[in-house]
Amino acid sequence: MKKIINAPEAYTDDMLQGIYAAHSQVKYAADDLRCYCVAEKKPGKVAIITGGGTGHLPLFLGYVGEGLLDGCGVGSVFQSPSAEQIYNISKEVEAGAGVLYLYGNYTGDIMNFDMAAEMCDMDDIPTRSIVGADDVISNADPATRRGVAGIFFMYKCAGAKAAQMGTLDEVLAAAQLAKDNTRTVGFALTPCIIPEVGHSNFTLADGEMAMGMGIHGEPGVWTGPIKTADELAQESLDAILKDMPIAAGEEVCVLINGLGATSIEELYILSGSVRKLLDGKGIKTYRTFVGEYATSMEMAGASISICKMSGDEMKQWIDMPVHTPFYTQV
Repeated sequence: MKKIINAPEAYTDDMLQGIYAAHSQVKYAADDLRCYCVAEKKPGKVAIITGGGTGHLPLFLGYVGEGLLDGCGVGSVFQSPSAEQIYNISKEVEAGAGVLYLYGNYTGDIMNFDMAAEMCDMDDIPTRSIVGADDVISNADPATRRGVAGIFFMYKCAGAKAAQMGTLDEVLAAAQLAKDNTRTVGFALTPCIIPEVGHSNFTLADGEMAMGMGIHGEPGVWTGPIKTADELAQESLDAILKDMPIAAGEEVCVLINGLGATSIEELYILSGSVRKLLDGKGIKTYRTFVGEYATSMEMAGASISICKMSGDEMKQWIDMPVHTPFYTQV
C-alpha cells in the first residue's frame, strides 16, 4: 500500500482536519470532526443533510455549501456515520423550516438516518427522507438499487429548491423528481485499497474489467476483457434506456463520472461516445458534466448517469450556481 497518510486508523480524521484548516466556510458540530456543516445557516431555509463513508470525494461532504447541502455525516472509509452524528448535525443546521435527509441507498445509512429522524421528532424538528437509488445494474427492483453518482442531480435539484426558500415538502418533491428521472451504470478497471485493510478489496486480472461494479467493490454483471469507450457507452446506454425510455426530441443531462484514477482525457473520450449515441437517437443533450463526482478511493473506471429533464423549472435547478470547497458551478 502506497498512500500519503500518517496512520491507517487516522485516515478519515486527518483528512477532515486538513479540510477544516483549508476552508473557513465549513465547520464541525458537537466537538466531532465527523459532524460536517456549513459555517453559516440561512434562517427559514430547509436544511439538507447527507452522509456516507469516506473514500468517495467529492461525494458526500464535498457537496456541502452554497446552493447545495447544509451538512454531512462522515463515516470511516466505506462505512456509515452514526445516528448520533446525523442528529447533532441536524440540530446545528436546522434553520426553522425542517430537514431533508438525502443519501445513498445503503442499509447502514438507512438505519442510522431513520434513528436520527426519530431523535429529531422528539425535539420537534420535522424531517423528511429520500435515498438515491440510480444504479440500474445493481438490481431489477428500483427500491433496492444502489445510490451512486446520479445522486448529484438530486443534490442539485433539492439544493436549488431549498435556496429558493421552498417548503420542506417542495424540496423533497424536487429531490424525488430528480430521482425518478436519473439512471446510472458504472464499470471498474481496477480495485481500490482501503487504508485500514491495506490491500485491494477485490481483484481484476490485467486486461480485465467489471461491468456494473459498485463503488465499494460490490459485484457487477460480468467480468471480462476491457471494452472500448464506444462499446462501454453502448452497453451502458442500452441498460439505462431499457429501464428509463427516452423519446427522440426529449432533453437530458449527462454525467460522466471518474471513479478516482481515470484521467480526464479518458472521461472526455467516453463523453464523446455517449453524445454520439444520444445524437443518433435524436435525444437532445441539455448539459454535460464531466469529472470526478463520486469516486471510490483510487479505483480506475467510470460511470454514466442520464437525468431526463422534466420542464423548465428542473432546468433552472440544474443551472443554478453553486459553490462548495470541492465543487463550483457558475
